[in-house]
Amino acid sequence: MSESRSARIWEVFLVFLRLGVSSFGGPVAHIGYFRDEFVVRRAWLSDKAYGDLVALCQFLPGPASSQVGMGVGISRAGIPGAIAAWCGFTIPSAALLILFAQGIAGLSGGTPGWLLGLKVLAVAVVAQAVIGMAKSFCCDRMTGGIAITSMSLVLASGNGLTQLAAIAIGATAGRMFITSPNDDHHDGLQIPVNHTLAIGCMILFFLLLLVLPVAAMVAPGHGIELFDRFYRAGALVFGGGHVVLPLLQAAVAKGNWISNELFMYGYGAAQAVPGPLFTFAAYLGAAAVPEPHGVPGGMLALTAIFLPSFLLVIALLPYWAMLRHNSAARSTLSGVNASVVGILGAALYPPLWTSAINSTRDMVLAVLAFGMLVVLKQPPWRVVIFALLAGMLFQ
Repeated sequence: MSESRSARIWEVFLVFLRLGVSSFGGPVAHIGYFRDEFVVRRAWLSDKAYGDLVALCQFLPGPASSQVGMGVGISRAGIPGAIAAWCGFTIPSAALLILFAQGIAGLSGGTPGWLLGLKVLAVAVVAQAVIGMAKSFCCDRMTGGIAITSMSLVLASGNGLTQLAAIAIGATAGRMFITSPNDDHHDGLQIPVNHTLAIGCMILFFLLLLVLPVAAMVAPGHGIELFDRFYRAGALVFGGGHVVLPLLQAAVAKGNWISNELFMYGYGAAQAVPGPLFTFAAYLGAAAVPEPHGVPGGMLALTAIFLPSFLLVIALLPYWAMLRHNSAARSTLSGVNASVVGILGAALYPPLWTSAINSTRDMVLAVLAFGMLVVLKQPPWRVVIFALLAGMLFQ
C-alpha cells in the first residue's frame, strides 16, 4: 500500500472519529454534517455527487447515514477507506453503550430515576419518528393505506415474519399502484469498485441471509443465533435507525435474552450518544443473558447488524446510475417506505407504551419530551438531559 493511500485511510478515520463523537441528532442531521465536512469544507465530493450517494443510501435497507459514510470512505480510499470511516463514526457510541450495558448489569435493588427518564424518553422519540416519517412517506391515500395495512397486520400478529410480510405487501402495492416521478439527473459518482467484487458482495449478502438461519438450527449456540438475528435485522429494515426497533425487540425477546425493561433503558441511552442509532445493537449484545455477552457479545451484534450495509453499498455503487433511473424500483421503494411507517407505528403501542408508561407521571414526562422534540424543536441532547433530570426529580 502506497504512503499516500495509507495517509488517506488515516485521514478518513480521523475525520470520521471527530464526527463520531460530535454528531448528535439522528441520520438526517448526520447527512447534513457530512455534507458540510466533505462537500463544503474538504471538497472530497461535488454537491451533485454527494446527493447521488445520499439517494442510493436512502434506497437501501440499513442505516442511511452510516452507509453514506461508507460511500465517502470508498470514494476517498477504496474499501479500506469504508472500514476506516465506519470505525471512526461507530466505535465511540458503541463503546459508550457497551459500558452502559455493563453498568446496568451491576445494578441491584430499585431502578434509579434517571433510568426511568430514559425509558419514557424512548416513547417520545419513536412517536416523533412516526410523525416525521408519515409526513415524508405517506403523502397520499395509497401510501397512507399501505401504512395502515402494515400497522394492522403487525398489531394482529406481531412476530418478525408478519413484519417481513408487511414490507413485501408494501413493495408489491408500490410497484403496482404508485407512479414515481422521473429522475434524470446523475452526476457520475466515481467509485473504485470493480464489478466482480460488487457481484461477489451481492451474492454473499443473500448467501448469509439464507445460510445463517440454517446454521443456527444445525449448530445451535447463542453466538450463531445472535449473529443471525442481528444480520437479518440489518438486512431487512428500511427507513433508518428507529425502524429497526421492532425487529431488534423481536430478535431479543425470543429466548428471553433481555427483559423489556432493559431494552427500553438501552434504547433511551442510545438517544444520548452521538453517532448512528444502530449502535444500539452493541448494547443489546452486551446486555444479553446468554454467552457471549459483555464486550464480545456487543462487538458480535454490532458487526452483524452493519455487515449487510457494507455488502450492499459495495455491491450497488457501481450500478446505481442504472438503478435510479428505473421507475419500477422507485415505485417499489415508495411502497416499502410507507409500510415501514406502519410497522414503526405498531411498535409504539402496545410494546413501547405499556413497557414505559406506568403512571400519570410517566405520561406527563413523555408528553413534555415529545413537545420539546416536535413543538419546540429542541436538539435531542437537551431532551435527554431533561429526561434524566426529570426522572431523578420525580422518582
